[in-house]
Formats: sequence, structure tokens, C-alpha cells
Amino acid sequence: MSTELATAFTHVKPQDTSFEGAGLRDFFVYRDLGIAAATGGKVIAQLVRANHAPEEGTGWHRHEAEFHIVFMLKGWARFMYGDKETLVSAGDCVHQAPGTVHFLFDYSEDMEYLEIVGPADFTSIDAEGPCAVPAPTPWRSEAA
Repeated sequence: MSTELATAFTHVKPQDTSFEGAGLRDFFVYRDLGIAAATGGKVIAQLVRANHAPEEGTGWHRHEAEFHIVFMLKGWARFMYGDKETLVSAGDCVHQAPGTVHFLFDYSEDMEYLEIVGPADFTSIDAEGPCAVPAPTPWRSEAA
């Protein structure tokens, strides 16, 4: 007998779930895609959208996760991965290797990405950063 948790078929349409502010960051909104429930918590898949202009960003941190990818659907985001600035634009995919220290410090007003992480209950842990972080770009809508 297998001790592995069963997974279920799921099909989530845009009208089935909405973007909500009850996520890891208060300046983003998150739309659950039903994958955590379907996989018994093995994986989470969620859409993440900019909700407020970047001010302080995420701070330096790392995630306790076995697998983590970000696929940028719209707009762009600027990250620091270690001491390297990385621009992630629409169509780009980033695999954040387990334990990678990073800082999301800037993003466009229309930024939206698909995030897939395993396990679903991954944690975010503050970390010491290796360098200074550039200033974010002001949003046009907030500069008026």
C-alpha cells in the first residue's frame, strides 16, 4: 500500500477564484488556482499581481521550499539574486533554487506572474543581504 497522498483533477476558471490580499505580501494580491487542495499540499500555484507601488520591496529573504518557479505573465519585476540585479520580463521564467537569498525591489504597475512552489506551505525567512538595493521606479499613476 502506497503512503503517497492522492492528487485530484482540478479545473479552475477565472470566475472561480478572485484576487485577494491575504497573501505573503500586502502590496500584492493573490489568486489561488486550486492546486494546493488538489495535490494535498504538495504544490501551490497562484497568480500574483501588483497591488501597490513598490516602496520597500520584499526585503532580503529566502524560502524554505523544494521547488519554486516564477513565470512572468505581464509587465516586469527587478530582483536581486545575491549581488546580481535581474530583470524578469513578460515571458521569462525563473527557477529560484532552494535557499536562494533574494529581494524583489521593483515592479511595473501591470506586473502579474504565475508562482508554483512545493510544498504549498513554504515559508519565507528574513536573511542578511550581500549588498545595497537600487531604488524602485515610481509609478506614473502615483507620480501625478
